[in-house]
Amino acid sequence: MIVATDRISAFDVVMPNAIPSKGRVLTAMTIFWFEQLGDVVPNHLITANVEEYPAALAGDREQLIGRSMLVKRADVFPIECVARGYLAGSGWKEYTSTGSVCGVKLPAGLRESDRLPEPIFTPATKAETGHDLNISEREVAQLIGADMTEILKRITLELYSRAASYAYDRGIIIADTKFEFGLYAGRVILVDEALTPDSSRFWPRESYEPGRSQPSFDKQYLRDYLERLDWNKQPPGPELPPDVVAETSGKYIEALKLLTGKSVTGSAIDTAEDEATRNQDSGFMAKGVES
Repeated sequence: MIVATDRISAFDVVMPNAIPSKGRVLTAMTIFWFEQLGDVVPNHLITANVEEYPAALAGDREQLIGRSMLVKRADVFPIECVARGYLAGSGWKEYTSTGSVCGVKLPAGLRESDRLPEPIFTPATKAETGHDLNISEREVAQLIGADMTEILKRITLELYSRAASYAYDRGIIIADTKFEFGLYAGRVILVDEALTPDSSRFWPRESYEPGRSQPSFDKQYLRDYLERLDWNKQPPGPELPPDVVAETSGKYIEALKLLTGKSVTGSAIDTAEDEATRNQDSGFMAKGVES
């Protein structure tokens, strides 16, 4: 059972405030992508319908509605499979020092937030504590084997390209994202969350301008607020003012609406979609992989 709470972390510190609706947004968005991209790779979802959960969970039904998934237990690979279509974050920092990202040589003269000539695979370690560390494909191959590295790379880039093409048409640039995979019954499956504001860098397309950092739908807004404080980035995290909580929650909800047509109503996700959303969704699978 995976349950997404409304808690939020930044700089590896959990904030004392919850972000209303965050857990439900992440769960609804993950399920949406699982449905849309299921032909690329199977995933671990069994059901998100609480009525189908084991009887032992009946007493927790109200807490689980909309923010939980019953899933298959997989043997998870010890890496984060990251796809980057734009130069930002740790990739931008590494590029300014070496001209490469995770061993992938990039053209000279790129600016912060520039779109890359083509998406690249930039894996990272799955750190139990502290930050994940970028590693090369060669290092991944030493962990899981060369053949499996190629399989995960291919799947990662196809998932990213398909999702990025769809999101762009809906007003969101997916600058980068990370996936986790595991083995279940001998097959590679997608696990954990997928293509959410917590696992991706979402930028509004209309305000995109390379050469600077971008406004975002993810928790970068919260990080930017925290950077302005006199805080040493060590626990405990500072109490967040109501306006920062509300703005952060609003960004998650807006991203869900733009991508899926769904909205948050009280404690639930409204699954009724307008005609335009249904029409766009119906054409999604036919778009194929964008080079």
